[in-house]
Amino acid sequence: MKILDCTLRDGGYYNNWDFEPHVVKSYLQAVAKAKIDYVELGLRNFPQNQFLGAYAYTTESHLATLDLPEGPIYGVMIDAKTILSAPHSIEEAIDILFIPSEKSKVQLVRVAAHFHEVEQSERIVKKLKSLGYMVGYNLMQAGGKPDSVIAEKSSIAASWNMLDVLYFADSLGNMDNNEVKRIVKAIRSKWKGPLGIHTHDNMNKGLENTLTAYSEGVEWLDSTITGMGRGAGNTQTEYLLSIIKNSNSKYNAKPIFELVIRYFEPMQKQYGWGSSLLYFLGAQNDIHPTYIQNLLSNPHYGKDEIVGAIDYLSQLEGTTSYNGSILDTAINFSSSNQKMIHSKSDITNIFEGKNILVLANGPSIKKYSSALCQYIKKINPIVISVNIIDEIPEELINYYIISHNSKFLSDSKRYEMIKKPIILPKNRFTPSELKLLQHNSILNYGLVIEKNTLEIKDDYVISPYDVTASYTMALLTVANAKNITLAGFDGYEKEDNRQQEMIDIFNKFNSLKVKSITPTIYPISKGSLYAIYP
Repeated sequence: MKILDCTLRDGGYYNNWDFEPHVVKSYLQAVAKAKIDYVELGLRNFPQNQFLGAYAYTTESHLATLDLPEGPIYGVMIDAKTILSAPHSIEEAIDILFIPSEKSKVQLVRVAAHFHEVEQSERIVKKLKSLGYMVGYNLMQAGGKPDSVIAEKSSIAASWNMLDVLYFADSLGNMDNNEVKRIVKAIRSKWKGPLGIHTHDNMNKGLENTLTAYSEGVEWLDSTITGMGRGAGNTQTEYLLSIIKNSNSKYNAKPIFELVIRYFEPMQKQYGWGSSLLYFLGAQNDIHPTYIQNLLSNPHYGKDEIVGAIDYLSQLEGTTSYNGSILDTAINFSSSNQKMIHSKSDITNIFEGKNILVLANGPSIKKYSSALCQYIKKINPIVISVNIIDEIPEELINYYIISHNSKFLSDSKRYEMIKKPIILPKNRFTPSELKLLQHNSILNYGLVIEKNTLEIKDDYVISPYDVTASYTMALLTVANAKNITLAGFDGYEKEDNRQQEMIDIFNKFNSLKVKSITPTIYPISKGSLYAIYP
């Protein structure tokens, strides 16, 4: 028996792979003490156009920050589609995402593939093996496939003579024990190597199917803590360990029990994974569990509406794969210093062709400060701090921006210690205020506030809001910045007037290439600070 716990990978579908560091630390210690054989730490991905946490990318840079206890063999998963759809050759794409195994903290890579991708996957497996990794291959949505098709794909996988383990997955959660036995028999007709199973619990059969597979000679068994995983979730690690503890004494369930009670049961109450009638209905109708998960997570849908949406989806073809468009079908400060602008701007074209990272003081800055510092050192952008941000060292900042007199006055003494250039609108500051900055290098760009007006001039901006973000976007326009990345622009509560102002600001500056790499609720492009390689 080999138990593979994939909580950080499959569980990430509920929290965007953004696990709290202290939870990850406790999890890693617990699975090691429990003698779990394999731990899948997350996915490997190319950058996505939304914020996803560290375990959606599981980069080598992030792995270097983890203290991985001895004992388990650590791994990551990659979707075959990620490689096959990349704008690179298969070998080039893998070289971007992976380094040789002897330099990595992971030794196992599992490739998840749909049946129609098997013929194209040999080069993926071959390249990963050439880098020294153990390689597993997961046949997704195996349920309901004819014996002949399962045998054919298994034969192709066997012909590669490279795989360390072949998996089949109950992706839709609609298998029973007879179906498990049938699939194992079909695979075994062509594949004689180690075999694994990954179950989902949509019909409360995840654990039963896992144990059935084991009784049929399947050695590798997937599970997650409290079943945390897409849709209804997976076989629960703690239940699996409880049942096998007498027959397989090498495992120790107690550390997992403590982990469940302390961290994962509260998270389960928050996110709501686990079997339910709605997941059961979805599984019965071959509906991808992400449809159900998204319906349940949307507060605008009542239970009746969700049942109606499931009924609608059950009548469509192709709902075994998730498609968002199908689901859509189924269901301040007041300034007194408004002086005329007489001084010339110092920022015209100073960032021409440059990549800019703008830091604001949202709560995410503190949470991701370590990763942001790593990102800055790796990417080396021009870093602009909106006001003083304690969590990011000054040596990583290139410029500071001030536009609000009130904020400046609260930090004026601290600016005397700043050695980096400061960008500000001199017309907003009194001579005595500017005198406080006499030891600083000052770059001027003017600012005037005029309701319902936005005019970007070479020397100043007329802004409808006295908001530093508006001033910053204007000066970056005049400075001719190439790409603008944001961090710490989290957003405000929906009812907060500042939220509507910020939305309006981003809409007015929609010609700029702006992307947030930390979580944000603003309507702008999104990415992740963890998507840096290798």
